[in-house]
Amino acid sequence: MKTMEGGRLGENTGIREELIRKACSLALKAHKAASDNKLFVVEKSRGSAEVIFCFGGSWSVGDWFTKKPFGETKISLDLFPSLRSIGNDQIAVVNEAFLKKFQLILESTTLRNEVEKAVTGKMQIVFTGHSSGGPLAILTTIWFLEKYLRAENNQIQPLCMTFGSALVGDRIFSHAINRENWSSHFVHFIMRSDIVPRIFLCPLSSIERELQPILNFFHKKSTYFNQEPEIKPHQALSFFSMVLRNASSVTSHAACKYMECTNLLLEKLTNFIELSPYRPFGTNVFCTKNGRLIVLKNPDAVFQMLFYSLQLSSESEGKEFAQRSLMEHFEYQIELEESLGMQDMVHLDGVEGIPLFSNRGAASELATSNIALNDLGLVSVHTSFLTTSLDFFVYKHFEITSVV
Repeated sequence: MKTMEGGRLGENTGIREELIRKACSLALKAHKAASDNKLFVVEKSRGSAEVIFCFGGSWSVGDWFTKKPFGETKISLDLFPSLRSIGNDQIAVVNEAFLKKFQLILESTTLRNEVEKAVTGKMQIVFTGHSSGGPLAILTTIWFLEKYLRAENNQIQPLCMTFGSALVGDRIFSHAINRENWSSHFVHFIMRSDIVPRIFLCPLSSIERELQPILNFFHKKSTYFNQEPEIKPHQALSFFSMVLRNASSVTSHAACKYMECTNLLLEKLTNFIELSPYRPFGTNVFCTKNGRLIVLKNPDAVFQMLFYSLQLSSESEGKEFAQRSLMEHFEYQIELEESLGMQDMVHLDGVEGIPLFSNRGAASELATSNIALNDLGLVSVHTSFLTTSLDFFVYKHFEITSVV
């Protein structure tokens, strides 16, 4: 396990920082354009060798969840033949609403023609999206990889950058992308408190009453859009608490699976609690709102981080933190302008690199990571939030070696 401090994010990801800024700006622009029924926007500057495809989101509950509990379905192997497990031939699971939206865009818009023109022109192709536009950018990128890179041996290397994206696929989805060596094509930016990347850790039944008002808040033409939260504090807190509670269950279960835990009581958890199938993948960049960026590529580490970075220091923070979890969904452009300028980056490589407890190892080895992770709320996590099994998991596996 390595912890690396400093360096430039562009050097770490292989993406020019100016392109990151541009993709973020255009993703937010597409977010607004989606309210005008524009399914995607193509941006190409004169004289530029890049073309950016930007996808907007959708703002009704049915555009996020087609059914209970998590709105999942098996992927279409006709479009995505690589998204399966080779060993047992299991098919990857994805969010059905996002898959249907992608298929609609592919079949009823000029997307195919625009991509073909970019390929013919040998341009650098970038797919980007904010919020529920992120999954559309992800699925389009995988479609491109299947069609142009894998099938036709094309040398054009696409990029996908998402900002506050919802999760889209399961563990098989994540493993297949890693197996095909496609993970490096995907970079996902996540604000510490942004609730959207965590929503699909929670079943629809737990948040059904609050979800539509929350989506209205994220909608450009709603009176709530980009203002001080008009969502009632009790609504925001109830929504946040439900997401956090379900995230706790699924990440604790994942930790036990990782540890090959044999506790029968914990194994029976799945008989009583609906656990989300969705998992992260690719390179994930957590934004701390302190100018510091934390880069994680291990999907198991990212999964745990999605839960633990939402921890509260005290119950009294609940209402404020819940409101912040909504407002941060709009703050990616401002945050990245500051963070890319400061270039204060920590790269953690491995699930064992999240030190929820820092009572082991020399202080000099932990100092760099603890400063960064404290900005995400991990160093000050209280033991009362942890189950016995996860406590053991943390103690045994979350240690850091610092390399400067």
